[in-house]
Amino acid sequence: MVTVEPAAAAEAAAVTDLWIALATEQRAHGSHLHAADNRDAIRESMAQHAVENGLIVARDGDDLVGFVRFDIERGPLAQDRTRGVVRDLYVEPVRRDEGIGARLLDAAEAALRDRGVEIVALEALAANADAIRFYERQGYRPHRIEFEREVENDKRPRGDR
Repeated sequence: MVTVEPAAAAEAAAVTDLWIALATEQRAHGSHLHAADNRDAIRESMAQHAVENGLIVARDGDDLVGFVRFDIERGPLAQDRTRGVVRDLYVEPVRRDEGIGARLLDAAEAALRDRGVEIVALEALAANADAIRFYERQGYRPHRIEFEREVENDKRPRGDR
């Protein structure tokens, strides 16, 4: 039976291993992150999010099978709504389609709502059709569109000329 509960700071290393799997998987969808090169920074972030009650894990017995990392958006610009941000959501591939991702997302949304958040934002890579469908089924709609292109330089000419 899968349980969904707040993570302990001591679990940061184990959750980091799941994040490495997530980041590695996302490379196929165009992510620029180098998974293993970010291990130390992510482990520190996971521990901090756990301390701040912004990290929830899914367990099947003693095994971690997924996690969600989230917080309240902070910044220097005033906004008319308080936004929560889901930074990462991951479920082991063999455990997908069991409702675990939806349960993790629901738990993150509830925690953010309890902190006064009015809107929850998250991102998915444009090429990750499965993630986009999942989030749309959960009621999320596109809000911003991010564009990128390679910069023209000595080593790389502009591709559309």
